[in-house]
Amino acid sequence: MAGRILVIEDDDRLAEYVGHGFAESNYTVDRASNGRDGLFLATDSEYDVVILDRMLPGMDGLSVLKAIRAAGVATPVICLSALGTTDDRIEGLTAGADDYLGKPFSFAELLARVQALQRRGPGGAQPVQSMLRCADLELDRLSRQVRRGGRKIVLQPREFRLLEYLMKHAGQVVTRTMLLEAVWDYHFDPGTHVIDVHISRLRRKIDDGEAQPLLHTVRGAGYRLAPE
Repeated sequence: MAGRILVIEDDDRLAEYVGHGFAESNYTVDRASNGRDGLFLATDSEYDVVILDRMLPGMDGLSVLKAIRAAGVATPVICLSALGTTDDRIEGLTAGADDYLGKPFSFAELLARVQALQRRGPGGAQPVQSMLRCADLELDRLSRQVRRGGRKIVLQPREFRLLEYLMKHAGQVVTRTMLLEAVWDYHFDPGTHVIDVHISRLRRKIDDGEAQPLLHTVRGAGYRLAPE
């Protein structure tokens, strides 16, 4: 069966133990050591199951879980926690967890629960859409290639993340605050022209020489990626 697992756990020893166990069972394992990084990975990449600790630095596990579900990500989530009372389990399941396992636990039981969630099939995890399109602009999230009308566009990593976010919200106005949080992980305005510079570079790469511009500035509001 195997697959791809995201472990969001701040305890290095436990994360290493769990990760090693999944690797031995032929799983690919990604790990985040705090809530914010875990939320980014869970909503940005495709996983078969997310293993989520409740007590995390920066952003607690339940907040991460609620944000994952609010983003429309249906990947199965197993909560791990030393908080193992009935009320704690109910709270976790109500927040959107698919399963809840108290600490300490055996890895064999965790693996069995992961495999049980995987057996749910298509009704379980919702795969992340790998190909994003806007008019004749295409972005492949797996190969990380971008093309417009068959023309290959080479982007720097930050430019790719910026375009990916705009394409995920194609047709919508995206504010500067949304871009700062999603692309730069800033939760404050640095007071620089970082967004303007990157938007300008991205616009040149995708729109120069094209009859139909796609990347538009909406004065006083933000930016919109759409054919007009």
